[in-house]
Amino acid sequence: MSAPITPISILAAELAAGATTSRALVEAALARIDDPAGEGKRVMLKVHREAALAAADASDTLRARGYVPSPLAGLPVSIKDLYDIAGDVTTVGARVTRNEPPATSDAAAVARLRQAGAVVIGRTNMTEFAYSGLGLNPHYDTPRNPWDRATGRIPGGSSSGAAVSVSDGMAAFALGSDTGGSVRIPSSLCGLTGFKPTTRRVPMDGAFPLSTTLDSAGPLAPGVACCAVIDAVLAGEPPVAPTPMPFTGLRLAVPQTLVLDRLDETVARDFDRALATLSRAGARITEIAFEELAEVPKLNANGGIFAEAYAVHRNRLRTDADQYDPRVASRILRVKDMDVADYYDVLQARTALIKDADATTAPFDAVITPTTAIVAPPIAAFDGDDKYYGVTNLLMLRNTFCFNFLDRCALTIPMHRPGDAPTGLMVVGETMGDRRLFSIGLAIEEVLR
Repeated sequence: MSAPITPISILAAELAAGATTSRALVEAALARIDDPAGEGKRVMLKVHREAALAAADASDTLRARGYVPSPLAGLPVSIKDLYDIAGDVTTVGARVTRNEPPATSDAAAVARLRQAGAVVIGRTNMTEFAYSGLGLNPHYDTPRNPWDRATGRIPGGSSSGAAVSVSDGMAAFALGSDTGGSVRIPSSLCGLTGFKPTTRRVPMDGAFPLSTTLDSAGPLAPGVACCAVIDAVLAGEPPVAPTPMPFTGLRLAVPQTLVLDRLDETVARDFDRALATLSRAGARITEIAFEELAEVPKLNANGGIFAEAYAVHRNRLRTDADQYDPRVASRILRVKDMDVADYYDVLQARTALIKDADATTAPFDAVITPTTAIVAPPIAAFDGDDKYYGVTNLLMLRNTFCFNFLDRCALTIPMHRPGDAPTGLMVVGETMGDRRLFSIGLAIEEVLR
């Protein structure tokens, strides 16, 4: 069962008032991890138990002396298994990496969270090498989505353990990564808020790459304000949430190309209800063609930008392909014969497409779409069915990947009713318009509550 999710602002206020301590928060998170009836064994690949308790005690001591470096101080955070943590082997959700040497230093994003006072609780499970939007992992098992645990549904990927660590109270927030949707998809499917920044804002030093062009570091958390504070820390900015943008007259564009195709009944219903709610509250919602979106899958039909993934894995695949998840290996290898000139053409075409897309959305404050086209399917549906896996994975990634390819920042905000299957509303901003997007997201979140 999932634990109640408390926003960072409330936890910070309780710490400030002496109503709780960092040690108490960390002990509660560890208890959730250790619960034999819970998902801890599937979520956490490594638990930093003693180090987390020591860091919590240090945080409480510093707080008593008046030193509180940020609103994240004393809060337990889980770290996706592709980020280096000094002394740990960065296994990236894989088996083939288990005997790699331990990291000698923290990844940049992890170091910034520590500097802000966050307490690292451990490393979370993920899709092997971050190469799927479903969250399945044959090596370490798959964390179960907090919705419909009796059935056992996918959590979304690739930041699968990150999402469930937050939904189940094993961490106050999580550090994930997003190359094609890996923060927003599991956030949406698990009823959380997730944020994908403009790629260049947060350094990816010390993070295992999937696509060096698209990789980004982002938070999975209880709400928009939480994500805004975490993102500010990750980006090296003052750790404050912006104020909500005035809602009346907010200009929201709804693309009619690609992103509304093949929606399941639940997502379509929730999206229509969200649009109606936003419109009644005063937003100006405009349907636009946004034909540039249709070009994204065309440019990547033969692997496209993910030739970068093959470059990372080609040597290891020559010797140790049998240790990979076969579904991941086959996706990486499909671009092995891609010509360098073809890869260059994709990069050039992307630059032109970004320019055209920017012109299309310039008249609007944000673009809104469903985060995913479908709700979380049962894990068992993928057993032995590679065709279903391939079709569902592409559909799951479709909407989010489009905007990664266009170099945008984006939020996912829950749009389902309590108790229903979780669905997310994706709110897309402009390149480097991250802080403005948070102001827009705060306004939208308030209306949808």
